[in-house]
Amino acid sequence: MVKYLIVGLGNIGPEYQDTRHNIGFSVLDAFAKASNAVFEDKRYGAVCEVRVKGRTLILLKPNTYMNLSGKAVSYWMQKEKIALENLLVIVDDLALPFGTLRLRAQGSDGGHNGLKNINALLGTSNYARLRYGIGNDFLRGQQIDYVLGTWDEAEQTALPDLLKQGGEIIYSFVCQGIARTMNIFNTKK
Repeated sequence: MVKYLIVGLGNIGPEYQDTRHNIGFSVLDAFAKASNAVFEDKRYGAVCEVRVKGRTLILLKPNTYMNLSGKAVSYWMQKEKIALENLLVIVDDLALPFGTLRLRAQGSDGGHNGLKNINALLGTSNYARLRYGIGNDFLRGQQIDYVLGTWDEAEQTALPDLLKQGGEIIYSFVCQGIARTMNIFNTKK
């Protein structure tokens, strides 16, 4: 059975719940709920398994805090013997307008500390990542407050559809591969 590691980045603790920076956790929570899967606290994170068309998806929400996410990703890839091409990391992105979802087969960390740490510990940036646009509607010097802030009313209204679309992208990634999934979803508005 082919295994995939689907990682949603975020920070642990109630003070970070429902913040823009935790969109990775939110996507995995929605996907697990739709699959009737329940997360369990395990080494370096909350983990659950979902089976999709003969494939095993290991969903991981690292408990290492964002800037040390690579420790959890590296551990679970080795433990479950997951190939690099079967890794998908879900992350927030300030450079994309709110609601824009962008799937990439590889890329830079874009200044994101979670991706920076994953790249450092894996020794490569050649893995798939799904970037969730959170916009950059903040004043100079207010970036941290914005990223760690909760969604505004309009964003909260749009969020359920965006989380559902994230689940569709995960499903397509494991069933149809990265290239086809990018063709389908990166052109969608």
